[in-house]
Amino acid sequence: MLKKILILSLLLPVYLLSSTINIAVATNVSYAMDELKKEFHNLYPDINVRVTLGSSGKLTPQIKNGAPYDVFMSANMSYPKSLYKDKIAITKPRIYAQGSLSYLSAKKQDFFKGVQLLKDKKIKKIAIANPKTAPYGKAALEALKKSGVYNQIKNKLVYAESASQSLAYSISAADIGFVASSALYSPKMKKYKEGIHWSDVNATLYTPINQGIVLLKHAKSNREAKIFYDFILSPTAKKILLKFGYKVL
Repeated sequence: MLKKILILSLLLPVYLLSSTINIAVATNVSYAMDELKKEFHNLYPDINVRVTLGSSGKLTPQIKNGAPYDVFMSANMSYPKSLYKDKIAITKPRIYAQGSLSYLSAKKQDFFKGVQLLKDKKIKKIAIANPKTAPYGKAALEALKKSGVYNQIKNKLVYAESASQSLAYSISAADIGFVASSALYSPKMKKYKEGIHWSDVNATLYTPINQGIVLLKHAKSNREAKIFYDFILSPTAKKILLKFGYKVL
């Protein structure tokens, strides 16, 4: 009995020091998140990070309805701005990365044609994230309309719930699709080659995808959540985001 008490007394300080923070994260960041979490854990081993992934447009109403998230990493700035306006976010939205859009196909494609490639008769289905809830889908729709091909290809569009689902559709249920460029830097995507299976979408066709982060009111007295928030804005995190194809400001 004495031995058990001794063991518990030794473990108790570790238990008291450890804590868990809940982070709501746009799915496009999922590819970089493992490495971000790993580096954060190296720096702060007593802080556990629990990540919930989803489209920014679906995570936002969850937060407004009281979901107990401490930090929100959105795929654009409009959703964190909305939370700040409603006083649910306690920090002004800040840009932590700038995302970009790419085409992806499991088959070899002639990407020299650019967006005009989508009009090819061989391309019958085009994956795109839901533009109503996913900023990368909104950017893709903007690119289609600005390039003047939307009316010709709109019946080919297959809508996914999020950027990550659009990635899955692009190499399975569709002939080609619009994806977050960050996904292409995942180790799982190594077999898909630039210029053969994927290519960047002309950045002049869509508004820059400034991705925003906010600290939420649920974390008002949570020192650990503030530490994570500061980490994402740090040079260390930015270096990791660069590796996954993001631009950092």
